[in-house]
Amino acid sequence: MKGKVLFIAGLATGYVLGARAGRKRYEQIRSGWEKIWNTEPVQKQVAKVEGFAKARISEVPQVIASGVKKVASTVLSDATPGEKLDSTISTAKKTAEELDDVAERGAKEARASSSKKSGPSSSSRN
Repeated sequence: MKGKVLFIAGLATGYVLGARAGRKRYEQIRSGWEKIWNTEPVQKQVAKVEGFAKARISEVPQVIASGVKKVASTVLSDATPGEKLDSTISTAKKTAEELDDVAERGAKEARASSSKKSGPSSSSRN
């Protein structure tokens, strides 16, 4: 209950402060954000993230589906409740590690792709 009260108080405070700043200040903040967002360095990073996401997003459902199938077969097995719990926890950890591996491979590919596009690094120059 205390958390809900604090949340509502935070919303009310934000509303009051936002209303005092007014529409003009909101437009100034928005305009500044759009200037930053539309700069070339920011948009290059956005493109990298989009490329990474598109390259790896198809692997995520496969990894999750595999984990869910393993958990379902464990739950339907004749094992004891404790064994089922242990197996489910183990499967969840393995699935999380597989998702981490997918993300890491994507990040490595993105870095490799980025370094190929930008040319040789300054450390390789003599």
